[in-house]
Amino acid sequence: MERVTRHFQEQLEVLQERLLAMGGLAEDRMCDSVKALTTRRPEMVERILTGDEPINALHIEIDDRCFKLLALHQPMAADLRAIVAAVKINTDLERVGDLAVNIAEATKRYLEHAPVKPLIDIPRMGNIAQAMLRDALDAFVRRDMQLAEAVLAADDTLDGLKTQIFRELLTFMLSEPSTIEPALDLILISRHLERIGDHATNIAEDVIFMVSARDVRHHLGDHS
Repeated sequence: MERVTRHFQEQLEVLQERLLAMGGLAEDRMCDSVKALTTRRPEMVERILTGDEPINALHIEIDDRCFKLLALHQPMAADLRAIVAAVKINTDLERVGDLAVNIAEATKRYLEHAPVKPLIDIPRMGNIAQAMLRDALDAFVRRDMQLAEAVLAADDTLDGLKTQIFRELLTFMLSEPSTIEPALDLILISRHLERIGDHATNIAEDVIFMVSARDVRHHLGDHS
């Protein structure tokens, strides 16, 4: 029995390591997509558009590990919540990878035009989304409720910046019709970054549930 328990705990640790690897891949892809935009590097865009395979393979592997742990060990209480959280976090991280691809696609179109304006708020959104993602995963590893709650609080800043970007670009579009296409792509990119923040928020909510069995999703608005 003790050997079974030890094996289960070891498998949980491996699962956690793989999730962190997945988080690292998703974070790198998001950062690269914003960097490709701000530095106007088409070759970087192409790398993001064609580099989906590692994150997809890891997504399948993590799900497989989770389902095997559930089937073989039928865990209870805190361990069960940890595995269910891992399944959900895995999906959120895979979607962050997809959103990085969406940003790269919009960037590819944007780079065909002259710059609309100096990019200040989009890189700022990228930095906030990256910090939220990193903190949410740290909170998962450390079972840190306070850090998870800090991620939820950061989401408002991201939403505010998205609204600010929209208003500013609308002014450009109204005064100079040639900016409409590229400005729309920047608005789309800000929307994708806001969605990445939503996925980080989902992860933080899962951490709070995992640690305390308290479901905070519907008290703070739905970030599905």
